[in-house]
Amino acid sequence: MKSKLNLNWEIVNGARQCAKNIAEDTQKFIDKHTTVAVERTICRLLGIDGLDEAGVPLPNVVVDNIRKGNGLSAGAAVFIGNAMIHTGLTPQKIAERVAKGEMDLTALPMNDMFDIKIEVSKIAKESVERIRKNREKREELLKKYGDKKGPFLYVIVATGNIYEDIIQAKAAARQGADIIAVIRTTGQSLLDYVPYGATTEGFGGTFATQENFRLMRKALDEVGEELGRYIRLTNYCSGLCMPEIAAMGALERLDVMLNDALYGILFRDINMKRTLIDQFFSRVINGFAGVIINTGEDNYLTTADAVEEAHTVLASQLINEQFALMAGIPEEQMGLGHAFEMNPNLKNGFLFELAQAQMAREIFPKAPLKYMPPTKFMTGNIFRGHIQDALFNMVTIMTGQKIHLLGMLTEAIHTPFMQDRALSIENARYIFNNMESFGDEIEFKKNGIIQKRADEVLNKAYELLKEIEKEGLFRTIEQGKFANVKRPINGGKGLDGVVEKGQGYFNPFIELMLGGRE
Repeated sequence: MKSKLNLNWEIVNGARQCAKNIAEDTQKFIDKHTTVAVERTICRLLGIDGLDEAGVPLPNVVVDNIRKGNGLSAGAAVFIGNAMIHTGLTPQKIAERVAKGEMDLTALPMNDMFDIKIEVSKIAKESVERIRKNREKREELLKKYGDKKGPFLYVIVATGNIYEDIIQAKAAARQGADIIAVIRTTGQSLLDYVPYGATTEGFGGTFATQENFRLMRKALDEVGEELGRYIRLTNYCSGLCMPEIAAMGALERLDVMLNDALYGILFRDINMKRTLIDQFFSRVINGFAGVIINTGEDNYLTTADAVEEAHTVLASQLINEQFALMAGIPEEQMGLGHAFEMNPNLKNGFLFELAQAQMAREIFPKAPLKYMPPTKFMTGNIFRGHIQDALFNMVTIMTGQKIHLLGMLTEAIHTPFMQDRALSIENARYIFNNMESFGDEIEFKKNGIIQKRADEVLNKAYELLKEIEKEGLFRTIEQGKFANVKRPINGGKGLDGVVEKGQGYFNPFIELMLGGRE
């Protein structure tokens, strides 16, 4: 891509190196620790599912049993593999016995670690192969139908009832949507377990469960066959069950996952140690599964000013890029987030938005950037809102954004009706068609408003990254340098679920999915 912004690439490269140093420094802490969510994820990937008589998910039951016996520092895989040798049972049958109080995993005599690893790896390889086949199935369908070059139209469904969501999702696909995001029910990110089965009573969204994933994937495959298009499915692997939901999504062939530790730290008050450890394993799974991750930088601008704090978005994008690379996610799967959130009364605000979007495109040329619509300054005036969304649509097509979350004219009033969504899709398709090559036809004035704005944001991002490199990511978050939100290193939800790894710790999936990194 030819640069229109005349960016200083020495500064870009310096900022990227700072971000790499920050991520590597944080990864040292991550590599020494595990969490209850990581261990529950290992249980799920070993085939453990379902509930006990009290309605507690069996992965929680197993991990709680190991934790009670002070064994979690070795990893759930070690105790499950050991029990498999002793009993000849599957992990699922072992979990059911633990749930009935018939087995204490940490009380069994330990077999040779070599034998344990061989035993548990047999099951692990079967799960990894299932995920690999899901990825191949997605690639086959994309080859069969062809894939869209221009921006993917991304819309949400949020009825709370998975069966109603399916009706809305199919309608959205027929209206022209390319990606369906099933909004997660309010507060699920704070649950330290994953609900089970099909659900019909979410609030502001629908519970993320493996059965709900399966039902929606099946429905989108059906409507995709009808339309001759592959419809991508999105959900949320963030919060206290980040890696578990990543595993469920990989097993049910989801295509896009919102996956960002910083979002959970800043906006859900989840402990930073816990969620950064969880993020790594979730991204290893997403990377292997071919899932595009979406990061949450757009949210910074809902609490901080979009003009003054734009550099924090770029700094976070660069850090997220490095964390993703370390987890085996290629640039083509990094849906780095940003947003059209400047005050519409700002003079030349459109030029500033254009500068920000073009800068992201040039700095991350291979990434399927996720561009978020105006929300903070939407009002009950649906006509002005529709114009704000039209300007947002123009920036997307002019700067080559890839994942385009449609703005809704009723954003500030209610959860959008199907007819609201139809108008938004019509608006976007009209602008994308009429302006398809507009970005290729224009250049920006040398040292004009757009180039100067991009240069200012880039320089401020570099200065911030140098500060973070010196302070460390944990201390930076404590100081409130992202989104003007401060979080203490030992505060927030989930800290008690962090465990230091012992010398013999074993997670078979890191090696199988990432190729040896531990």
